[in-house]
Amino acid sequence: MNKLAILLLSGLFATGANASCFGSENMYSCNDPQSGNNYQINKFGNTTYMTGNNPRTGSTWSQTSNTYGNTTYQSGSSSNGNTWNQTIQNNGSIGTTYSGTDSKGNYFHKTCNQFGCY
Repeated sequence: MNKLAILLLSGLFATGANASCFGSENMYSCNDPQSGNNYQINKFGNTTYMTGNNPRTGSTWSQTSNTYGNTTYQSGSSSNGNTWNQTIQNNGSIGTTYSGTDSKGNYFHKTCNQFGCY
């Protein structure tokens, strides 16, 4: 899973852009017929668990997010079976910093604000 995909997981699955979802606010399942992806989201306090699969390809993935104050710690398993992790820290007017290791073992670090990312 590349860095962009990791970042997108945080928002895409929560909003269900092309998916139909059912369940409660804290526990729900979604199906995206366009991609073939199914995923389940469970929220407990400051922790969110997401698991997904695609019956067409046989792939599975997972993500756990823990938020404490202005920092979110994420880790997961990508569809190729490799693990990844990321820390997201909101630094107010300075921007948001993303750092971690992608599923290929590559380290990344960048800060994004209203002017772009560096």
